[in-house]
Amino acid sequence: MSFVYEEIIHGYPKEKRYTLAILQDIQKRNGFIPREAMEYLSQYLGLPVSNIYSIATFYKALSLKPKGKHIIKVCSGTACHIRGSGTIKEELLELLGIKPGETSEDGLFSVEVVNCLGACALAPVVVIDDKYYGNMTKDKVKSVIDQYKEERVHG
Repeated sequence: MSFVYEEIIHGYPKEKRYTLAILQDIQKRNGFIPREAMEYLSQYLGLPVSNIYSIATFYKALSLKPKGKHIIKVCSGTACHIRGSGTIKEELLELLGIKPGETSEDGLFSVEVVNCLGACALAPVVVIDDKYYGNMTKDKVKSVIDQYKEERVHG
């Protein structure tokens, strides 16, 4: 068992109500929630692993698989959809060779399709990490992805 998980888990009281907070902290530190962390947490709290797993899979913000260095969120809300977010999404997935919820082979990008990003005036909008890219087009998608790839090479 990794010391990192023990340190996080033991920082909380042995009470079921802290399960989500513990899982969030594990993901924050690790980028995802490994099975061994769920097993250790189940022992610590005296809960079946299935309880921990059900919480970890219920919340979309939690992931059981490693995510990319950059998280890309494509809005599929009404304003974005009407303005072509479906085309933007398809271009993005084709460029990266993945499906929604997956991570690119180089580990650089993960793509999530979300219901709304609250930036309807910028539709269609894509968020990479915490940076908003509005009025997206197929050409802009390629340009933005190329910038992040270039940053990896030179940064």
